[in-house]
Amino acid sequence: MDTSHFKGGDKNRAVISLFSGAMGLDIGLAKAGLDIVLGQDFDASCVATMCANGYKVIGRDVRDIDPADLLRQAGIMRGETFLICGGPPCQPFSTAGKRLGINDPRGSLFMDFIRMIDYIRPRFFIMENVKGIMSAPLKYVPVTERDKDDPEQRLGTVLEVILSEFRKLGYKTVYGILDSVNYGVPQFRERFVLIGSRDNEDIFLPIPTHFQMHQDTSYRWRTLREAIGNMEYDCGECAAFSQDRLAFLRLVPEGGNWRNLAADIVPKAMGGAYKSSGGKVGFYRRLSYDQPSPTLVTSPVQKATMMCHPTQDRPLSIREYARIQQFPNDWIFMGTSAAKYRQIGNAVPVGLAAALGKAIISVADNSAAIHTKRFRGTDVHQRLKEAIEIGGSSYANK
Repeated sequence: MDTSHFKGGDKNRAVISLFSGAMGLDIGLAKAGLDIVLGQDFDASCVATMCANGYKVIGRDVRDIDPADLLRQAGIMRGETFLICGGPPCQPFSTAGKRLGINDPRGSLFMDFIRMIDYIRPRFFIMENVKGIMSAPLKYVPVTERDKDDPEQRLGTVLEVILSEFRKLGYKTVYGILDSVNYGVPQFRERFVLIGSRDNEDIFLPIPTHFQMHQDTSYRWRTLREAIGNMEYDCGECAAFSQDRLAFLRLVPEGGNWRNLAADIVPKAMGGAYKSSGGKVGFYRRLSYDQPSPTLVTSPVQKATMMCHPTQDRPLSIREYARIQQFPNDWIFMGTSAAKYRQIGNAVPVGLAAALGKAIISVADNSAAIHTKRFRGTDVHQRLKEAIEIGGSSYANK
């Protein structure tokens, strides 16, 4: 196995990873030059995956972990950690279904992430999550009978609370929504990213490196064909569609979905979802080789979020999932097939993670910008700068 993902550099680049999952974020950070010294996860399949790939891991619930124990196992003193990274479970902030926000017990896990930052005092941190966290409401929790008359009272957003907590700890932050396709990932995948600096350094969200249109092919968005085109007939472990769903999928052309079915069979194919609202783009979805993949989900065979291969009558395989998320070809995933799909589907794409790591290293090395006496030329430079900022969707919070 290629163990170069875990080699440290000459400088202190030690990283402690929380909620590590299948380690997509960690692999990308390591590719950028950081040294992943310790990971943590509660899910047994994720812990087994990390161990199988030679990773040192604490397999316990983060709520039961003393941060001093993390430092002991990592062999690091307080204040010496370069970076803490992690994505507290994102279900309570999802834009789908009920949005319970901070009132969901899982929502409190971000406070444990903050607790670790407070004690360990890393130079930087990265916190990632679903984009729904940007607007997830902090609802009022009634404590008396009279309070129950106003259960929907708003107290701001979860993000406002998180930013406030980090300000109390003295961390400068920058945050925004990043789309992985803009960083060389063959997949549209938007993630919320929050970066913090203990020492008030000039942190920034990574600048996009890939674009829908570019004169150089190496800087254009990557397509599904580039990622998995050579795996059609050698896909490895794979789930299967039910026979009734497969019968309809065979009628859908590459790049199509339920809207490509004949009008007289659509009601039968869609069932109860036929009269429901919403775009329903994931029903009977067959992917296109010549576009980036849609966001990978935790199961490719669910009716509302099908991930059917462009030309084969099957869902994307586990190896194809891993390739789209840019895991190394020799990466080992442990657990059942369902657990493997879930691990990969929940991961941060390696390309996006690498861009995050490079951005932080450039800040640490003070090498992120070319310093000039003035911004030369016409408004061309300013327009380009504004376009880059829009692509990164960054929001400063000092």
